[in-house]
Amino acid sequence: MAEPKPRRPLADSQAVHDQVYAAIRQALITGRIAPGVGVSLRSLAAELGVSPMPVRDAVRRLVAERALEINPANKRLSVPSLTAGRLEQLSQARLWIEPELAARAAPQTDAALIKTLTALDAEVDAALTLGDVDRYMAANHRFHFTLYERAGAEVLLSMAGGLWLQIGPFMRVVFGRVGADGLVADRHAEALEALKARDADAARQAIAADLSEGMDKMRAAVKGRG
Repeated sequence: MAEPKPRRPLADSQAVHDQVYAAIRQALITGRIAPGVGVSLRSLAAELGVSPMPVRDAVRRLVAERALEINPANKRLSVPSLTAGRLEQLSQARLWIEPELAARAAPQTDAALIKTLTALDAEVDAALTLGDVDRYMAANHRFHFTLYERAGAEVLLSMAGGLWLQIGPFMRVVFGRVGADGLVADRHAEALEALKARDADAARQAIAADLSEGMDKMRAAVKGRG
């Protein structure tokens, strides 16, 4: 008797649903889904190599998180528009949450974390030098969240993740407009020095300055578009 063929994983298994959600979420955070460009469930499913069902589930979750919206007329998905008022709310929320995560992480810093963050900061700098937007977006996100995860504050970390989910596509737009020369002045080196000293206040200030400067560029981009 012939050996039974191995069963293929079901397209609607929970593991696949979670993987599809994570993939679309990462695409939003790193700006690979551009603002103002409508996409369909079918095209997303084809790109990810899955059936529409797990994509539909992921989209429902992302709509609830205000990361995507559905056009009722044609059912196409898009990133919600970024008005000046919405940008101000996102900016304020980031300044409440992310510097606090950095401050909580500072006393927990060890040599391994510093080594990892230093390598990620070098990756950010290399991406800026090359003008590689994909590499920059991914490395910058990893730098911040590798730091934030050390805080051991799950509620704040989840909130920060939701904010990056909403702001990521517009970070990419700003990067494209100002170019590498306009983004080189991040505060990662200052944050690293604060972390080496386990100085919570200095870490808070460095990340707050990093966020403020980035959001100022976004305000200028939104204003210039209006």
